[in-house]
Amino acid sequence: MCEDEHGDGMARRALFVTGAAAALTLGSVTFASGAGAAGRTETRTVSGTLPVGAPDFVYLPVEVPHGVREIHVAYTYDRPSVPAGTAGNALDIGLFDERGTELGGEGFRGWSGGARTEFFVRADDATPGYVPGRIGPGTWHVALGPYTVAPQGLSYEVTVTLAHGEQAATPAPVYPPPRARGRGRAWYRGDCHLHSWYSDGRRTPAEIAALARAAGLDFINSSDHNTHSSHPHWADQAGDDLLIMLGEEVTTRNGHVLALGTEPGTFVDWRYRARDHRFGRFARGIRRAGGLVVPAHPHATCVGCGWKFGFGEADAVEVWNGPYTPDDEVALAEWDNTLVASVRSRSRSWLPAMGNSDAHRDPDAVGTPQTVVLADDLTREAVQDGIRAGRSYVAESKSVVLAFTASGPGGEHAGIGGRLTVAADAPVTVRLEVCGAPRCTVRLVTDEGVLFTSDVLPVSGSGTVEWRTTPQYAAYVRAELRHETAAGPVPGALAAFTNPIFLGT
Repeated sequence: MCEDEHGDGMARRALFVTGAAAALTLGSVTFASGAGAAGRTETRTVSGTLPVGAPDFVYLPVEVPHGVREIHVAYTYDRPSVPAGTAGNALDIGLFDERGTELGGEGFRGWSGGARTEFFVRADDATPGYVPGRIGPGTWHVALGPYTVAPQGLSYEVTVTLAHGEQAATPAPVYPPPRARGRGRAWYRGDCHLHSWYSDGRRTPAEIAALARAAGLDFINSSDHNTHSSHPHWADQAGDDLLIMLGEEVTTRNGHVLALGTEPGTFVDWRYRARDHRFGRFARGIRRAGGLVVPAHPHATCVGCGWKFGFGEADAVEVWNGPYTPDDEVALAEWDNTLVASVRSRSRSWLPAMGNSDAHRDPDAVGTPQTVVLADDLTREAVQDGIRAGRSYVAESKSVVLAFTASGPGGEHAGIGGRLTVAADAPVTVRLEVCGAPRCTVRLVTDEGVLFTSDVLPVSGSGTVEWRTTPQYAAYVRAELRHETAAGPVPGALAAFTNPIFLGT
């Protein structure tokens, strides 16, 4: 690994290792000491090459003197041709201020991943993905994240420009309210995995909010990659008809997790792998900040997307992500295995499932799919309670409406996410009412597998299915609606599915 600096300042060529092998710190980039004349700018350029096997994060220290009003960073890197099936170069970038790069993110000032080639930070403004605030003197760090490195290595060039002058005031953040005008205890529709232009999305908060309303949603959750910078930019989009929760998609090298509905301004660090045994600390931090821990697309095949941290710290799991694919089919089957395991161990705890769009840009459809939650009101806490309890189902659109219940011989009754407490040999009637699912088939899935498959629903999309069983035959039952067409051995794509109803004592 090598580096070089160009400009009229000093270059320190040393290379320092921090931590184990997770990060490297390069030699410092220095600028003239003392306050510069207002309006004057200084620029330094550093270049180097990262080899295959480079650490996850490489920090470039930047010595920032007094009197700086803006930091601007631009970078480029080479993209050589590679053989088919071999990863090429991809280099992420972010910024930490004079408070340092310690895990936990006290010094975090922004992250754009690979979505931007340049950014700036000032007291009164910053590039989307970055946090405005005063430019304090001291050692700042440009963070480079070699996501993948080609066999030829990754050659980069980073240009840092400091602008001198008086700093403006930092505006006080304004956040969306934690409640909207609800309907009391009711079913509310939401999409909790959305990306704006504050990370790698291409839509503004205003555009996302308009699409959410058009999709019939009652609530959404912001989830930009590795940054909370969008949080103050959602307030104007909330309203009596739309609850906007704030969060982050914590994008590690061993999987992604939604911090769902955290307190405004909460940042969650992502700079660790499963073998570091640090995820539990940050999962607990998400919950202390009022959020839910929801692993996202756990079986996605993109580099770093597969979930490696286990589900012991999860409050729910995203089983359906965007348009239904074979990845989702695997996630659904693996989630069902967790239900079987909870029954086998006689555990009262189980992992609820949800679905979200993961929409980034056109033509990604906000609200496809959407999680429909039974909540006591349209508030952050009530929606989270419904998700955590599994009182929810997932539908491909606002057109799909389900009512799923189980009843016992003495009038006992349970709904989605509940338990019907009856004797093991008691007769149980399972009933599913469907609207908005034309030419779909209903499947009832239990711990013994699929035990019931209906005829195809009519073109109207409405129908009612009843099935009779006992707790000793089915310890739980959940419903799936499948489109009529199947692709080879894979069943038809989902139109909807429910969390389970548990049967028995």
